[in-house]
Amino acid sequence: MTDNSRPWRGVHVATALPFLDDLSVDFDGYAEHVTWLAANGVDGVTPNGSLGEYQTLTPQERERVVTTAVQAAPEGFRVMPGVAAYGAREARRWAEQAAEAGAQSVLLLPPNAYRADRAAVVEHYREVAKAGLPVVAYNNPYDTKVDLGPELLAELHGEGLIVAVKEFTGDVRRAYELRERAPALDLLVGSDDVLLELGLAGAVGWIAGYPNALPVSTMKLYRLVTSGDVADLAEALPLYRDLHALLRWDSKTEFVQAIKLSMDVVGRRGGPCRPPRLPLDPHVAKTIRDDTDAAVQKGYR
Repeated sequence: MTDNSRPWRGVHVATALPFLDDLSVDFDGYAEHVTWLAANGVDGVTPNGSLGEYQTLTPQERERVVTTAVQAAPEGFRVMPGVAAYGAREARRWAEQAAEAGAQSVLLLPPNAYRADRAAVVEHYREVAKAGLPVVAYNNPYDTKVDLGPELLAELHGEGLIVAVKEFTGDVRRAYELRERAPALDLLVGSDDVLLELGLAGAVGWIAGYPNALPVSTMKLYRLVTSGDVADLAEALPLYRDLHALLRWDSKTEFVQAIKLSMDVVGRRGGPCRPPRLPLDPHVAKTIRDDTDAAVQKGYR
C-alpha cells in the first residue's frame, strides 16, 4: 500500500470519467469506478487529469468529481487531483478545493497558456504550494510547450515547492540526471509505455492510464518492475511485452478514447468522450479491440 508519509507514491490511476448518453457526468458511475479500482489493488486515483477530460468540465462538475472521488475512497486509499489551470491563482484555488475535500496531494502542470519561461514556472509552483498540499509536478512538454527538465525540477524541489514529478517525456535518460541533481525528488512514471524502463531507473510511483481497464495485471507489472529483484524482472518482461500494444496508447493523442474503448471491451463502462474528442477511426478502434481481446484471452484483467 501507499506510504502514509508519502501519499503520492504507489500507483494512482488517472481515472477516466464516465458520461451518460447526454454527455452529462455520471457521478454515481464514477464513484463505483473509484471503489472498483480500490478493490482491485491500486493505491489511489488522480481525478481531473487529462484522461478525466477536465478541460471539458464546468467548475461545478470539476469540483464534484474531486469530492466524489474522496467520498468513494476507502480508508487508506489516496486521491491526488489534477489542479491544472491557465492561471496560477486559479490552480491554487483548485489545490485549496482539493485540500478541503480531503485529498492528500495534487498534480500540477506548469503554466500552459503560453510557453512560460523559468521565472514564470517557478512563480506558478510557488503560488500553488501555498495551498499546503504536497505538489507533484507534471512534465508534459508535448501539450504544455514547457519542459520541466532536471535542472528546473531540482530548483523547484530545492525550494520545497514539489515532492515528485510525473515524467511524461518518454526519455528515460532523464531519470539518471534527475537523481544526480535532486536525489530526494521522487520519480513517478508518467506514461504507461515506459513503465519497465522507469521502474528499473528507480521510480517509486506511477500515474497510470491502463489500470482503468486492467488493474490486476498492471498492478502486478508495477510491483515486478519496481521490486529491485532480478527474478521479478525476468517475470515482468513477457508480461510487459504482452501488454505493450495497449500501454503505448497512453502516450498517443487518442489515449482517452483508446482507454475508454478498452474499458468497454473488458466490461467496464468507458463510453463516449466530450467534444472536441471524437469517436475513433474504425480501423484504429478495431486494433484496440483486438489487442484488448488478446490480452483478456491470455488471462490479463
